[in-house]
Amino acid sequence: MAIFAISDLHLPLGINKPMNIFGWTDYVEKIQQNWVESVKENDTVLINGDVSWATYLEESLKDLDFINNLPGKKILSKGNHDYWWTTAAKLNKFKADNGFDSITFLHNNSMPVQDFAICCTRGWKSPFDKDFNTDDEKIYERELIRLRLSLEEGAKLSDKIIVMLHYPPDVGFYELLDEYKVKLCIYGHLHGSAAWAKGPKSENITLVSADYLNFCPLKLYD
Repeated sequence: MAIFAISDLHLPLGINKPMNIFGWTDYVEKIQQNWVESVKENDTVLINGDVSWATYLEESLKDLDFINNLPGKKILSKGNHDYWWTTAAKLNKFKADNGFDSITFLHNNSMPVQDFAICCTRGWKSPFDKDFNTDDEKIYERELIRLRLSLEEGAKLSDKIIVMLHYPPDVGFYELLDEYKVKLCIYGHLHGSAAWAKGPKSENITLVSADYLNFCPLKLYD
């Protein structure tokens, strides 16, 4: 029962917004093939944001159906392009109505997977970014609060915590990861051949953007 991760699938099945302009040719087919070859039914895959290009929840139907029919259990959290993402109640009703039994939406809370606790929040841009403003500061502080709440809940489940972020962590998030002795933090959002150079470098912080992984889920733990 392995745990995998992959983010930034940017699925375009519900709306016509392919990623060919970024050189992502046949990427949906690559994701499907690599996933089927790597992931077994009793495995879990963490998908930390930018799941679908849909704007509204109803438009995400084909993308979520695609994910639901892939092997394994999937835990989804929100990215900056997941405009379709709504309240936990609406997401869970949509899941139930459409029989997406292999999908769980993690919404600033936590859940157990094997002997780990999975925690999450979206994150936000860093205060050190040149365009960071007062509105960004409010969002950033709110994301820190959400992560702390998730970690407090997760710490009651296990002393082995995996954090799903979408944005790369910075100093404020590092402090929380250290305080709760997080075993591993995964993040996405960054793309292109230079993505790893732009992001944080640590043994317990890992980039899992789909293009960085060549569209193949990364095994985190056996």
